[in-house]
Amino acid sequence: MEITKHEILASVSIVAIMLFVGILISQKISEYQTDKNEIYNKAVKIESSDLFQYGLDTDVGNAFVYGELKAVDTVTYPEISGEYMYVNKVKEHYTRHTRQVKHTRTVNGKSQTYYTTEVYYTWDKVDSDSKTCKCITFCNVEFSNSKIRFPDAQHIDTLYETSKDRWKYYGTDAEHKGTIFAQLKDHTIQEKTKFYENKNIEETVETLSKEGMIFSILFWVFWIALIIGIVCGFYYLDNEWLN
Repeated sequence: MEITKHEILASVSIVAIMLFVGILISQKISEYQTDKNEIYNKAVKIESSDLFQYGLDTDVGNAFVYGELKAVDTVTYPEISGEYMYVNKVKEHYTRHTRQVKHTRTVNGKSQTYYTTEVYYTWDKVDSDSKTCKCITFCNVEFSNSKIRFPDAQHIDTLYETSKDRWKYYGTDAEHKGTIFAQLKDHTIQEKTKFYENKNIEETVETLSKEGMIFSILFWVFWIALIIGIVCGFYYLDNEWLN
């Protein structure tokens, strides 16, 4: 592939235009993050159940609240120990599979392709069941289970029915400490409020601020890759019209 001077000049113009557009988008991202940081800095910081209840009663608005998240009506399965906020069991069967594997070989100086049948085994999901507590408390205030996102479930145990059938159990512990960022409005919080486990208010604010920086970095990685792709694609085109 031969690259002409006219194509180089045109590609420089393409890069300049794309960088200009990227800067404009980046500025919008920065402005958005600045606005979000201002909201975080102005938000009320609450670390006691009395203040949290007062904030709900008075619809105080945006707030960071640190406290304990607990399941009221814990759930479990009789075959495992412990009580949980959420518990899930998955049945897996050890299944035999086959697949065709491609090979190449040289015969009399010529390359030949042939296939062999490979046997392999995997644990495949065949059934599942789950239980979720209906009520939770956060900072000693009761809510329905939909108000706060539960921390991720962790593996609890694996029980075998036979050598080829097993149940794997996953659960979210009944008690956690952490912070939420929520709008205290209409005497409650919004649905699916994110819970930052094992983080105090300061750490949560820092995490939210860093998310904006990471997004900005990822944008420029994507944008530069896009510019490179466009320029390479331009070079591969028939650009006789430039001559």
